[in-house]
Amino acid sequence: MEEAFPYAKKMYQPDVLQASAKLMEEPEGMKFLYQYAGRFDAAGVFEGGPWAEPAKLEPRLVSGSLMATGMTAIVEILSELRMVSIAKGDHENETVSKEMAKEFLDSVMALNVDILFPEETEAARIEGKEKEKNRAEKLFQFLADELSLTSISGTLIEEIDELVAQRPIMVNRIASMIQDAQQLLENPIDAQDKKAIKRYVQAISGPSKLCKEANEPCDYRKRLKEATEKELKEEARTFAKSMHATGLVCDHHAILVRYLNREKSELLAMALGLSKKGVANLEEHISTVSDLIKVAIHPPMRQSVYGLALLLERGILSTNPVIPGLRRLIELDLQPEIRRLLLSSINKDEGITANDILVSGVISVLGQPLGIGQGMNPTCQTARGISLWSLHAPGYLLELIPRAVRDGDIDIMFEGQAIHSKNLREGLVDDLHEELDPVSLVLVPHLDRIYGELVRRSEFRGEDVHKWVNPAFYGNWVNKGFSSAIDAMTGSIADFSGFVRLFYSTHHPEFNEGHELIYPNPVGIFITNTFGEMLGLHAVSIQRIAKDPDGEYRIYFYNPNNDSSQVWGQGITPTVTGHGEIPGESSLPFHEFAARLYAFHYNPYEQGDAYAVEKEMVQKVEQLARESWGEKYTWVDL
Repeated sequence: MEEAFPYAKKMYQPDVLQASAKLMEEPEGMKFLYQYAGRFDAAGVFEGGPWAEPAKLEPRLVSGSLMATGMTAIVEILSELRMVSIAKGDHENETVSKEMAKEFLDSVMALNVDILFPEETEAARIEGKEKEKNRAEKLFQFLADELSLTSISGTLIEEIDELVAQRPIMVNRIASMIQDAQQLLENPIDAQDKKAIKRYVQAISGPSKLCKEANEPCDYRKRLKEATEKELKEEARTFAKSMHATGLVCDHHAILVRYLNREKSELLAMALGLSKKGVANLEEHISTVSDLIKVAIHPPMRQSVYGLALLLERGILSTNPVIPGLRRLIELDLQPEIRRLLLSSINKDEGITANDILVSGVISVLGQPLGIGQGMNPTCQTARGISLWSLHAPGYLLELIPRAVRDGDIDIMFEGQAIHSKNLREGLVDDLHEELDPVSLVLVPHLDRIYGELVRRSEFRGEDVHKWVNPAFYGNWVNKGFSSAIDAMTGSIADFSGFVRLFYSTHHPEFNEGHELIYPNPVGIFITNTFGEMLGLHAVSIQRIAKDPDGEYRIYFYNPNNDSSQVWGQGITPTVTGHGEIPGESSLPFHEFAARLYAFHYNPYEQGDAYAVEKEMVQKVEQLARESWGEKYTWVDL
């Protein structure tokens, strides 16, 4: 292959990959292949494929490639060996430094700790793709032998820190990462990292004295009955402190809350870690809260303990429709398919009803409006809607849910006509990925079909469909003023400088006469990768615009994808903590967000002077836009 002419190298790729695949089956195969890693690039092993430019490789995509069938996994492994060679200085690459290669490999290992420390379970052994898993495990064992595991712990803790900072409702991924991280405790890692891992392990397994002594839930329940009031108070404080510090709840916490609800209700506020406002709301609605705990707080739905605490902190039970809406769900007659769907999210022998699961999910959604996620589905618009209604129209949300689960239908008025979800066959999603919170699980299929129908009805009007779709879908609080950077007729970018000036004059506090956002603003953004290259369009909500602790104006927004590690290229990296964000918010400096914006709503009566926006500001935003996603579009200057 090295001796072949450039145009002929591809002819030899299959032979090289087949030989590599056979070597990977051997005990010392990875070490043998590594001897050639420094020659892979020049020989043309990666020629013509996505691995050809190592500087553009993404650590998050490695796992999927390793588990792929065919030659994809083989090429991925060879690419990793090349990175090790660069990281160790065995050979040099013009675009990737030793430090960059080491950082890449650290991220790969941190994101795939489950492969580095495979589960020794029967399920793991009998699951499919044995050959791919075996190769991947050999690769990661080689990486562990060649590189220090010390740096992995720091990367993994950072990833967990940023995920929990967003306080998502669904924490399965976080819990899995913590369980994987636990295995690093047996390795010589940094003392601070070890302390952080232990803290997270305790958060999901139980941080208190009594729960550490109890092996089984029933044993812990017996110990609570025998505990003194002093011990119960200590349990309550310990659990509450851990929960509010991490956003994570363990089984024992749910058991404690249920026990206190029956025997020591005066300690509930302590177990939930409530402030004075939360305590007042609890005392005012103690009967309702007690019923909700009986129905919705169970070990399999333990995260709803956190949802309940935040619900009480919001004082939302004092909103007229909420208590009747919650009580109606407790005994609502659910459709058989909905019951099956909800029950499939927990073990069958838990003795919990589908209604219990639904009420638990509603508690979490009302307590954590910014913790709602779209999961693995392209349904950012519907997740955004559930979040917005939870924040500003909980009564409306509590009307939609029973209609979906009992009647199998919801409807929305659009230009004088009712659109019923039951009459629609297709939405924007073909096959819904079901790892969602219970509310999203039952609502998203209906909302997705309706949103898709609104889009279809608004097409061919000569403007961006969201001008009509968003107010109809989300509600009348969405401002009627609308601007898009993309010309709907030509698909080009027209008058971008005017678009930027309008955004500044309607949203930036120094140019919009100080008008603040009252409701979240549903906007559209361009999503770009770490190199600023466009990946697609995405729906987020601007929650507020304010100065951060350093005095810089930032846009704080809700991103339904709950992704902590966002790097959008050009130095634009949304943060979820450290710049005044509240849990669930992401943020960016104003001009950086503007550089990824393509559509927004505004109030025409709260518009400042667009001409007052400095030319340099507009040019700064436009340059960032043109040099990233803008390369995919034709630009028209009016």
